[in-house]
This record gives sequence, C-alpha cells and structure tokens, in this order.
Amino acid sequence: MRPMPRTDPMRIFDRRLLRLRRDRAAATVGRVAPVLDAAAALLLDRLDDTTRRFSRALDIGGRGAVAPLLRARGIPLVVSMDLSPRMAARAGGLAVAGDEEWLPFAPESFDLVVASLSLHWVNDLPGALVQIRRCLRPDGLFLASLPGFGALQPLREALAAAESTLRGGVSPRISPFPELADLAGLLQRAGFALPVADREVLPLRYRTPMALLRDLQAAGEGNAVLARDPRIPPRALLPMALGHLEGAGEEGLAMPLPLLVMTGWAPHESQSRPARPGSADRRLAEALGTVERGAGEGTGRPRSGGSA
Repeated sequence: MRPMPRTDPMRIFDRRLLRLRRDRAAATVGRVAPVLDAAAALLLDRLDDTTRRFSRALDIGGRGAVAPLLRARGIPLVVSMDLSPRMAARAGGLAVAGDEEWLPFAPESFDLVVASLSLHWVNDLPGALVQIRRCLRPDGLFLASLPGFGALQPLREALAAAESTLRGGVSPRISPFPELADLAGLLQRAGFALPVADREVLPLRYRTPMALLRDLQAAGEGNAVLARDPRIPPRALLPMALGHLEGAGEEGLAMPLPLLVMTGWAPHESQSRPARPGSADRRLAEALGTVERGAGEGTGRPRSGGSA
C-alpha cells in the first residue's frame, strides 16, 4: 500500500490546471460575455458612490469585461492581469501575466484595483488581500466580487446524488465558495480601511442543464480542486446528474448566481475614523432627550446576573 501524498492545508486549488484551462478558455470566453459584463457592471456601479477620481487601475481576472468599462470612465491607465497569458492579452488593458497569490507590482502602484469573479480560485485569500492593499496608493479603492455560498447548488446536489448512487460516495466536483460573514473581517485583517461586504444576485436561467455546463467550460471554470477524484468519471454520471436537473420546466433551469461584493480603502489620514472609546462629552440620554434609569430600575425584571 502506497502512502498518501502530503498536501498543504492552505492549497485547495490546482493553480497550474487552472492556468491551462483559462488558456484554452481565452478562445471561448466570449460566449459568456453577457454574464461577465453584467457582473462587472454591477461591481463598477460602486464607483458612482464616490467622488474620487482614479488614474491607474488594475483589473485582476476581468476576462475582457472590466477594462473597457474602466476606460469608458476616463481612467487613463488600465492594467489587465490574469494567471493565463492568453486571457490577459484579450482582456482589454495593458496585458500582464501574473499570479494573484504573488502580485508582480511595486507598493502603491495603483489607486484602483478591481477583481470581478476571479478571487474565488485563490488558495490564500487573506494573503492575496494583503498584497492588493500594499499595491494600492493611500486612499486607493479595492472592489471585488466572488461567487458566494450557494452558487451552483442545484448542480452540486445533482452531481452528488448521481455519484453516490453509482459509486457509493461523493468527491468534490464544484469549488467551495465563501460566506458573506467572513469577508469584512478578511478585509480588516488585510489592513483595509472602511471595509464593507454585501451580497447581490445575478438571476441567471439556462434553457438546458447542458447549456450551463458549456458556459462553465467556456469561461474556464472547470473543476480545479486538488482533492478531486483523479479517476475517469463513470459514463452514466453526467446523464444521471443532468436528469436530476431536467425537471426545470418550460421556463428553463434557474441558476441564480450569488455575488459577494467587497469594498475597502487603503488607509489615509483624510479618512474618517471611529471615535475612541470613552471620548464622548455628552451622555446618550441627554442627546436623545430621555431620562436615564439605573440598572433594572422600572423594568420589573431582575438585574443582569441576579437571581429571580
């Protein structure tokens, strides 16, 4: 019996396989342009909430959807970086082949960084966020969207049910996705000021389950989980899984895409800061024009920590 290979717990994805798939997808990604464009437009709408003007922007993994929108907003320099050299070349900005886990830029190189539907393939997301913050100038803005928990859930469940029937077990065939509650804390840990994380939904619908699989392949979103089963899938796996999804009805297969949106600023002295605890010079009751009561007074309940 051969020993199992040792794996790094920080490595979830096969980045080499991901690069090869994105190289191939550079020729087909135009098929999913409507989805990528909609996600990019939704993310860049956040720029309307600030009067800040940007001059040097970095587009990470935008696949041709982000760079044109940034240039349309009057940003004179847009750099498009992708793990795949071919995808970077077609992205629409000044092309750079680079790894999100090892950003090839000097500190304070940009005043805007945008990552639309790309950071979900990063093994060390906290480390990537630290690097992004370092390459931002003070008061620079970071915008990112990632597929959130629940993305592709019907497909995940259909594949799991089919594989369980055929093999008596389940292997990971769809990437794990983050939860909203984690993201604001990650931004704060990475050193961003004014971190915000919120959720949007793209209401996608496909005529057939096979159309969904073709779109995932065209976008370079195939399974790149290191723990995937290396064996050839059973011949009946895909037909059985798609059979679980066929009951979509005449309106097609609903596959809403939850998007987790992150917003954060590189720290700058001009930004507002929360007041220091204990620094208030007025009581809250005075500000609200109410009478301050003592603990438990007039409530009819025992004080906290007391016994009834």
